[in-house]
Amino acid sequence: MRKSPTSSSYTRSDGPPFVGILFCPECNNMLYPKEDKETKTLYYACRNCPHKQLAQNKCVYVNKIVQDVDELRNIVPDVINDPALPRTDCHPCPQCGRREAVFFQADSRRADSEMRLYYVCRNPKCLLRWTE
Repeated sequence: MRKSPTSSSYTRSDGPPFVGILFCPECNNMLYPKEDKETKTLYYACRNCPHKQLAQNKCVYVNKIVQDVDELRNIVPDVINDPALPRTDCHPCPQCGRREAVFFQADSRRADSEMRLYYVCRNPKCLLRWTE
């Protein structure tokens, strides 16, 4: 995030720009977004003095929700009994050391996700889920 030298808003490369708080240059109070319906323009106005200024950015508010999903938690340990899943003895469990595990590729719908294999330890007392 970097601050633009000519405005009080910040720019980001990963989505809509950051909408900061603007302050009145005359009385230092906060400026509020207003709409001029006749000219269909957005401007910021001070509530304490007559100062107004045109908005440099048409974005007034950004609510960006980012939720990371822990894909390993969503794996049901019962997959160790699925006869359709392949088994391996080349990837020992990082927790118990047992060399038997089932593995599969997750059905990820994200465009930025790479092919990732998920492993589940076949030790019924461990059932660790991991990825490499």
